[in-house]
Amino acid sequence: MQGWYLGRRIQGWLKLWLIGLVSLCLVVACQPSPPPSQDVTADCVTVSHSAGETCIPKTFERLVTLDSVSFEYAIAADLQPVGTTLSNFQTALPALQTDVANIGQSGEPSLEEILKLDPDLLVGLDFHGAIYPQLSQIAPTFLLNFEHSGLWKPIFQNFGEALGKTDVVAEKLAAYNQRVQELQNRLGDRRQDLQISVIRLYPDSITMYLQDSFCGTILQDVGLSRSPAQAVDAETAQAQFGNPIQAVLSEELLSEVDGDVIFVWTGENTATANAEAQKKLADLQKNPLWNQLQAVQKGQVYQVPSYWIGSGPVAAEAILDDLFTHLTDFFTETTTETTEL
Repeated sequence: MQGWYLGRRIQGWLKLWLIGLVSLCLVVACQPSPPPSQDVTADCVTVSHSAGETCIPKTFERLVTLDSVSFEYAIAADLQPVGTTLSNFQTALPALQTDVANIGQSGEPSLEEILKLDPDLLVGLDFHGAIYPQLSQIAPTFLLNFEHSGLWKPIFQNFGEALGKTDVVAEKLAAYNQRVQELQNRLGDRRQDLQISVIRLYPDSITMYLQDSFCGTILQDVGLSRSPAQAVDAETAQAQFGNPIQAVLSEELLSEVDGDVIFVWTGENTATANAEAQKKLADLQKNPLWNQLQAVQKGQVYQVPSYWIGSGPVAAEAILDDLFTHLTDFFTETTTETTEL
């Protein structure tokens, strides 16, 4: 009897001991984690940006870019993001066609898809500010100030400074400047008398790209002039048109986009919109006012890909390629015509 009683007492003590042990484990598990030590942040650099301040890791392996602009900057800076949003813009530039995970369509990054990639750094533009609190919970997040695409060079430099790629960015911009110089040498002083026009056909409107637009800055670098209606700087354009880089043009004023050469872009984000823009071009080509333009009559109108309204160094190089091709052709044909006369 006493042995039975003693066994029951021992079982009771064991139960109490186990309950106490489990309770202690639960209490410890529920305690908040201690704040990170200084050693954790020793390998990052605090950078100010449009959404505040972020300590960007000095080394990172799983960069995710939140849009096609920051993706292009990353590729140009010799980085390889593991994820980005996809857009038609990337398909026009082979350098941007890399093995990268899709985190959504342009302008709509998916937080769920970003989480799956386990990033250690996120980079986007200031318009992602609305989801910055969620993004910064996933990984350190840096949002570039992006006023407009004509400021692509200082934005690219800002990107390089923040991500520790200052030297690479400087090399890429130096290579761009060298190609600009080569094109200037190829065209000679004649380029100063060559008037260039750039327009975009939307399904329901025509716009002209102004002096400080992305393509406008490249034309300026080469030393090419613009039609008077397009030789408008960003500040004046913002005041007059409510847009620093482009202005809507009525068909009655088509003469304002005339020049020696006209570059036309019709790209849209959907197949339906693309078809509508192409129809707009076909209708324009039947318009008597269009056919009166000097560039049209001389066959110096070129339809160009979407990178003409891009915002980064990869697109800038592609535009230079087009200028080498079409403007060299222009001068060759002009010289031939003059000789024949």
